[in-house]
Amino acid sequence: MTWVHYQLLTWCWIALGFLTFLYLLRVDAPFGRHTRTGWGPMIDNRAGWVLMEFTVLVVLYLTIGLSGGLTNSAVVLLILVLFTAHYIHRSLIFPHFLRTGGKQMPVVIVLSAMGFNTMNGFLIGYYFSHFAVYPEFWMADWRFLLGISVFLTGAWINVKADYYLIRLRKPGETGYKIPRGGWFNYLSCPNHFGEILEWSGLALLSWSLPFATFTFWTAANLVPRALAHHAWYRSRFPDYPAARKAVFPFLL
Repeated sequence: MTWVHYQLLTWCWIALGFLTFLYLLRVDAPFGRHTRTGWGPMIDNRAGWVLMEFTVLVVLYLTIGLSGGLTNSAVVLLILVLFTAHYIHRSLIFPHFLRTGGKQMPVVIVLSAMGFNTMNGFLIGYYFSHFAVYPEFWMADWRFLLGISVFLTGAWINVKADYYLIRLRKPGETGYKIPRGGWFNYLSCPNHFGEILEWSGLALLSWSLPFATFTFWTAANLVPRALAHHAWYRSRFPDYPAARKAVFPFLL
């Protein structure tokens, strides 16, 4: 595949991401607190989480292997280490801490997420196998330094918020409570805000089309999700903090 064809494929994927964003603004994805009947067969929540999140690593490294390996760059290796660390945690560690009480999610959600991760894994793997070239001193470039700072900040916010939410639910509990303190004083979904920051940082430090695309798709999925969570909290809890935003501090 030439660079021109790769760009065309990626821009088509971005266009689909925009349509997905518009759809998710109207229809809440039916998993988690928004789970509902009418979406076909169900699967255990933890198993579904592992399947849909681990897919991106399988496709990423399969693409790299079939392409003959990475372009020779320490920057490329570091970028993939950061990406892999996130998804190892997300797919193999985090699900085991969930206190979901036997909850399930629709198989269609798992399959759609696997499709999403298949495409992203391919685009990232192909780019870093064929097109990625970085100057010798890229790690001293302002884009790299600012990007890795944003990535690490986002990862910290994301992980801290996720585990705070898990600890809110005591063993045996399945209900929901109002989260308070830290970033939750400002946002209903600081975990989503942190993840968007993560990929924005990786897009900046890599200065690459696939990670810019990945960031766009992440926002297209998580912004509507955060808005739905925010509306759900406000409808369920009369004392929900009125000044709290959904996903971006002081903005949205």
